[in-house]
Amino acid sequence: MYKNKKICVVVPAHNEEMQIARVVQTMPDFIDQIVVVNDCSRDKTAQVVENLQKSHPSVLLINHEKNQGVGGAIATGYKWARDNNMDVAVVMAGDGQMHPDDLPAILNPVVNDEVDYSKGNRLFTGEAYKTIPKVRYYGNSILSLLTKIASGYWHVADSQTGYTAINNKALNLIDWDRMYKRYGQPNDLLVKLNIYDLKVRDVPVKPLYNIGEVSGIKIRKVIFTISWLLFNLFLWRMKEKYIIRNFHPLVFFYFLGGVFFVATVLLFARLAIMLFIIGHLLPINALAAMFSFMSASLFTLFAMWFDMETNKELK
Repeated sequence: MYKNKKICVVVPAHNEEMQIARVVQTMPDFIDQIVVVNDCSRDKTAQVVENLQKSHPSVLLINHEKNQGVGGAIATGYKWARDNNMDVAVVMAGDGQMHPDDLPAILNPVVNDEVDYSKGNRLFTGEAYKTIPKVRYYGNSILSLLTKIASGYWHVADSQTGYTAINNKALNLIDWDRMYKRYGQPNDLLVKLNIYDLKVRDVPVKPLYNIGEVSGIKIRKVIFTISWLLFNLFLWRMKEKYIIRNFHPLVFFYFLGGVFFVATVLLFARLAIMLFIIGHLLPINALAAMFSFMSASLFTLFAMWFDMETNKELK
């Protein structure tokens, strides 16, 4: 136990036979249960974990008969933690990229009942740019910005980190069967937490790379997939939080910002066509395009400001 709270660590694992033993063996002694979710690995991950169980009685192995993705593996572990009344569930990946020394810092805000969900932030440190592969660093930064807008947690960064802790209250509120099952799981979860007005906090953690892990993430593909997911989650959050659960006029600002954005695109396209056909721009058309652009910008920025003010207590 940690500060009189039962702690469960969920370890999603897919083809991690080379790293999973180190993850389990370096787990702090205060962890009550280690739930390794073997997501239909094709290597010897299951056999390695079964051997570890002989010397580590706190290890539980759950095998997926069909690959469900990292989000599906985490959901399985969360449901086990919920059903077994764990006070806090932590996620540590099976590839060894989450340093066990950071675990108390991740746990403390949740265990002390300051927040409902805490997450690691690898971007706090000035060494992150040097340590994290450049493509992943820039991709993470873009997705973090989009996640701020989609989730309403404007104080949160490094949205793609999976090093997290969640309390029993949140475990029971979220419908884990409807959780996004692939690499967009952390983004999806943040949006759902915001719907319930749950508090979230970032915690600085050390980025670990080049320790023998094999990443299955294809950044150039994932960034577009998750961006589309975030767009849909943003629309869903606007409907759920600001129309159905508690009406807020910011939805009108976002709507008008969207209308003027579309108008801006059309008006500037019209300007380009006219410039090509007649060789010069008509002042009235240029003025209309600029007015539409300014309106789109102001409506959208005011909507973001209202959203930030509404959620400023959730940290």
